[in-house]
Amino acid sequence: MPVKEICEILSLWALPAVILIILTAALIKKVPVYETFIEGAKDGVKVSFNIVPYLVAIIVAISMLRASGAIDALSFLLSDILSKLRFPADILPLAIVRSLSGSAALGVFSDIIANNDVNSYTSKLAAIMLGSSETTFYVLTVYFGAVGIKKFRYALLTGLCADLAGIIMSVIVARFFFG
Repeated sequence: MPVKEICEILSLWALPAVILIILTAALIKKVPVYETFIEGAKDGVKVSFNIVPYLVAIIVAISMLRASGAIDALSFLLSDILSKLRFPADILPLAIVRSLSGSAALGVFSDIIANNDVNSYTSKLAAIMLGSSETTFYVLTVYFGAVGIKKFRYALLTGLCADLAGIIMSVIVARFFFG
């Protein structure tokens, strides 16, 4: 049997197998499964309500940056410096927005693909960058907001350093593979 077919079968049955294992372990330990599930769902709803203000703040900030043209203006101002680094100016909005929001980054990525050939260096660099960085502000907002942590300065600094490392490595990998 080819490896591809084995992977397809495993991926098809992975989630049902995990659920079955969890239910079996709960039955063996005599855990009230349904009641425990309901308690978890109640906690999930509480967390959802707690993080809504943080999510609204991120969405408004991203919308303001994109609508005002601030990101595009910054790309234009830095285009000479960026071209010397083989960093297309079209990619700068993605580098900025990626740490804020995944959906906004996908929107910027779609614009990059629409404005460039799919096989262009710019499109390939954008694809690598999209997969090499994290939505740092979103993650901090959701997870730290959910548990009520207000002091996240070091986590933010670490996340932004990791994002910068992802951006730099994206450029290096794109140069290495796509010239």
